[in-house]
Amino acid sequence: MEEMPKNYDPSTNEPAILQKWLDGGYYKRREGVGDCTVTIPPPNVTGKLHMGHATDDSIQDAIIRMARMRGKSTRWVLGTDHAGIATQTKVDKKLKSEGISRLEIGRDKFVDACWDWTHEYGGIIVEQIKRMGCSVDFDNERFTMDEDYAQAVRKVFCDWYHDGLIYRGKRIVNWCPNCTTAISDDEAEYKDEKGHLWHLRYPLTEPVNGQDYIVVATTRPETMLGDTGVAVSPKDPEKAAFVGKTVKLPIVDREIPIFEDWHVDANFGSGFVKVTPAHDPNDYAMGQAHDLPQINIFDEHAVVVEGYGEFTGMNRDECREAVIKWFEEHDLLDHVEDHDHSVMHCYRCDAALEPWLSEQWFVAVDKLKGPALDAVNSGKVTFHPARWTQTYTTWME
Repeated sequence: MEEMPKNYDPSTNEPAILQKWLDGGYYKRREGVGDCTVTIPPPNVTGKLHMGHATDDSIQDAIIRMARMRGKSTRWVLGTDHAGIATQTKVDKKLKSEGISRLEIGRDKFVDACWDWTHEYGGIIVEQIKRMGCSVDFDNERFTMDEDYAQAVRKVFCDWYHDGLIYRGKRIVNWCPNCTTAISDDEAEYKDEKGHLWHLRYPLTEPVNGQDYIVVATTRPETMLGDTGVAVSPKDPEKAAFVGKTVKLPIVDREIPIFEDWHVDANFGSGFVKVTPAHDPNDYAMGQAHDLPQINIFDEHAVVVEGYGEFTGMNRDECREAVIKWFEEHDLLDHVEDHDHSVMHCYRCDAALEPWLSEQWFVAVDKLKGPALDAVNSGKVTFHPARWTQTYTTWME
């Protein structure tokens, strides 16, 4: 009689048990009375499962197994996700290590490289789900790049558009000029950086109380090319005489108004704030309130667009240096202070994010939150523990 080993070794025991279950077809779709169909929310193909995936899949496994034992028609579908931008970032790094870039090899070859990455790393996640003992129908794997799925997405997108559930508009987004995609607020990573506060002189079109210019303070002098206004705080009586007047914006020679707005902190910098609606969320809000033009000075790679003379074609760092130099040469750089501030970075590639006016798709939340609240208030959907009901309600409201 073979002696039982002192320690359990999952690496030698579990693969054989798993294979027996798979060979027996125990995980396949099963007919019964009632229905229990679950789709695994697709994990990215760019890496490996983490503890959140493991917890989520364990809960789904318990639900599916209980449904099977109750004689229900069960189906647990394995979903995997192409993770477009995340995969792009991984492949970009791989190509960089080989001395090439996606721009050099072209779109078709880059897509092929992404598929190679998917085939190499996508299987790791599936094997991990198997080793966890999840009773998934592995013969029914679905991938977000499957043609029928892509067709379904296009149909739903069009349906939502025609139903008024999604709409398109220009809004300020956190833009990554490296990944060339918008990054949500909760995906952005903040990093404290040592910087400067540049005090720039903007000439007044007409003197005010014997003063020929005002001084604006900014951490981003390069964006002044897109200024369409200057704001002061309503709580700053010293600036009241300037409200309603205009300045001639240096370099571009644009006449822009001075106005009051509650967004302005009278104690920050000089108290005069340059307003660039296309490159700052607060400036965008002020631009909307005061009907200011929105001038986007950067393209999707944070390079200055046509129409700005010697500055056209410069990236944002080059433009910053050139603008500061111009102000120095024209005796319009008042002074410079050291200023530490927090800068948003892309969590994928670590590039500094650019607040950028971009045409994006948005969900019409006002049309959805009512039914979502009613479902909970009527008792159709319940939370466990019950205390989360109030959290959900507050969030929706």
